Amino acid sequence: MNYQKFISEFETHLEALESRTDDVLYKAENGISRTEKYIKSLRQKVVEIGFKSKEEEICFFKHIKPQIFSKLIYYVKLFNIESKRPRGSSKFQIKYLNEHINKLQVYFNDNLEFYHYYRRGATILDAEYFTRGKSDFRLPTESYHFFIDDQFATSQDSTVAMIMAYDMLIVYLKQEIEKLESNNHVNHNVMKNTSSKLFWTGNKTELIELIYALHSSGAINSGTADIKELASVFEQMFNIDLGNYYHTFIEIRARKSSKTKFMDKLTDSLNRRFEDSDE
Repeated sequence: MNYQKFISEFETHLEALESRTDDVLYKAENGISRTEKYIKSLRQKVVEIGFKSKEEEICFFKHIKPQIFSKLIYYVKLFNIESKRPRGSSKFQIKYLNEHINKLQVYFNDNLEFYHYYRRGATILDAEYFTRGKSDFRLPTESYHFFIDDQFATSQDSTVAMIMAYDMLIVYLKQEIEKLESNNHVNHNVMKNTSSKLFWTGNKTELIELIYALHSSGAINSGTADIKELASVFEQMFNIDLGNYYHTFIEIRARKSSKTKFMDKLTDSLNRRFEDSDE
C-alpha cells in the first residue's frame, strides 16, 4: 500500500491546526486527539492489509509509522511542558525550559548506540529493529504502551519516533528561550509601566473561567489572541498570579454541576441590576 497520501492528509490537518491559533496548549491538546485517530486508523490498515515483503515491513516501521507516532509524542510532551511552565520572570522560564532540553538530551545518551545507528543511516540491523516479533526487553524504552502491540510495533520504531519528537521539542524550546531572552528587557519595562491599583477580590477559578469565556467568544482580537497573553494581561491588571490556569480550566470542565458557575453568577447579578434600575 502507498501510505504517502495518508501521511499528506495527516500533515495537512496538522498544518491547519498549527496556523489556526498561537495558543500552544490548544494546539497540543487537539494535536494529541487528531494524531491518536490517525495512528489507530494506520494500525487498522496494517492489520487488515499487512505487508508484501520484509522490505516493505521494514520501510513502514522505520519511516512511515514514526512520522505520525512522533507527532503524538511531541504533542504529549509539549502539553506537559507548557501546562507546567512557570508564570514568573523570564529568568525562571528560561531555567525551566533549559532543564527540559537537558532531560530530552539525556534520552539520546541513554539510547546512544541506536541513536548513532539511526543517524548514520545504517541498515544492517533493520530486520532486528523494524520487523515484528523481534522485541528485546533489554532495550531502554519509554511508556507509550497503549500503542505497542505485536501487530503494530517493533523493538525500535518507537525509539525512532522518540528521536524525531525530541528533535522537534528541542527546536521549539530553544526558540522559546530566544524569544524570552530577546524580549526580556522590553517586557521588564512594560511591566513597570503597567502597574494597576485594581485587585481581583473573587477567587482565581472565577477569573480563569472569565478569561476562557472571553477567549472562546472571539470578542478579543477576533478570537486569535493567545490564552497565555490574555492570562498575563489579567494578572497585571488585577495584581494576581493565576498559577497553572490551564489545570484549573480542566477542573472547571470536569465539574459535575454547572461548568459556567461564574458566568451564571454574572448573568444573575446583571439581571438584578437591570431590575433594580427599573424600579
